[in-house]
Amino acid sequence: MKVIILGAGQVGASVAEGLVSEENDITIVDPDGGRLAQLQDRLDLRAVVGSGAVPSVLRSAGADDADLIIAVTRSDETNLVACKLAQTVFNVPTRIARLRSRDFLENAELLGPDNFAVDFALCPEQVITDYIRRLIEFPEALQVLNFANGRVSLVAVRAYEGGLLVGKPLKAMRELLPLEMDARVAAIFRREQAVFPEGDTVIEAGDEVFLLAAAEHIRPVLRQLRRMMNPVQRIMIAGGGNIGLRLARSLEKRYEIKLIEGRKERAELLATELERSLVLLGDATDEELLEQENIAEMDLFLAVTNDDEDNIMSGNLAKRLGCNRVVALVNRRAYAEMIEGGPIDIGISPAQVSIGTLLAHVRQGDVAEVHSLRRGAAEALELVAHGDERSSKVVGKRIDQIDWPHGVTVAAVVRNFDQSVIVGQTDDWTAITRHGEVVIAHHDTVIQPEDHVIVFCTRKKLVKKVEKLFQVGFHFL
Repeated sequence: MKVIILGAGQVGASVAEGLVSEENDITIVDPDGGRLAQLQDRLDLRAVVGSGAVPSVLRSAGADDADLIIAVTRSDETNLVACKLAQTVFNVPTRIARLRSRDFLENAELLGPDNFAVDFALCPEQVITDYIRRLIEFPEALQVLNFANGRVSLVAVRAYEGGLLVGKPLKAMRELLPLEMDARVAAIFRREQAVFPEGDTVIEAGDEVFLLAAAEHIRPVLRQLRRMMNPVQRIMIAGGGNIGLRLARSLEKRYEIKLIEGRKERAELLATELERSLVLLGDATDEELLEQENIAEMDLFLAVTNDDEDNIMSGNLAKRLGCNRVVALVNRRAYAEMIEGGPIDIGISPAQVSIGTLLAHVRQGDVAEVHSLRRGAAEALELVAHGDERSSKVVGKRIDQIDWPHGVTVAAVVRNFDQSVIVGQTDDWTAITRHGEVVIAHHDTVIQPEDHVIVFCTRKKLVKKVEKLFQVGFHFL
């Protein structure tokens, strides 16, 4: 597939890295020639210096015969103009744009084919906000991901000494769960190495365990298998930029929020935008300020400024002063790998969090969802099984009859996706409905047509092989 990426920032570079590894023909466009040269030093791609909103630059990048354009510059206007040019001048079939402004994101008509012609709009700030919100709901988790429109949850936790599963084989997990619940360990990482989960695999203290279950079962399953942390009530946010504002706005009705912002004009704007959050003008690396605002009583400290060093410093300070849990945004991958597990409990790479949403729209075949795991080293996919027993390599076959590459785990299947199922009720007895039936995968599970199959790949290079298994042959009409 011939792909043009506009913008060589964190998101553009991560997208390029992900697609180059899958044997796509990639051209990346950016006004900064030095940044492009750095990318070319480590990735096999073409580079064009210039603005993606200029027709001659797009033509130089190969837009005349491109299959896809991904506009992820920091300018909404540039991204929108590029998509419109790609449609009207170059007839590029698929156009993706990164957008920040709510004016564009909330007006589908503006993005339609008669206007800016954007097939899919990506808002990384909203993706990161949703990601952090899930972490807040599961304070003991390292990562929380959803599949099948929220029908299935995948939670990564650290196994601790004395835990119910530590020292026991995975097949013992069934005995520890109530009869009406089922769950699956999709993957285990031990000392940075993948351990393929089988019935006789024994979990050790310190293992990073990816546990999957139906959304309504994941919390009770976690409660059965590990020590739970107290629910989050008080949150301090460092940084009142786009992400900090989105977080505070989405959290303030349920949690007690304190938001620290260093720019006076921005702090005044935040105070008018937020209803219940307390906005503080100051520096989150100021020890006196944190102590004055009772950082030791906070359940969670979120460092979400645009500066990696500030996030690391304020996160370390918050933990030293007694904050229970610290999460920091870290753009540089080397930093994220270095800090996580120390004073900072979770380091989040914004580009890696965002890229999964984008890749689900880029990948060929029937990929419904993509999640990047462990800072891009692994991936979890949701694929739709089309065809029949003659045309498909997976439909009508038991899981143990399919030639899965080593390092691939089939964790669950969501069946009858277009049907709703009542799974419980709220406190006021309003029914809670979910779509589809969750089947936790075992060796004898048979994949049926239109099943949504959730697959865990411990190495990213396995993704392409899995996608090929789900491709429909020419017999399928």
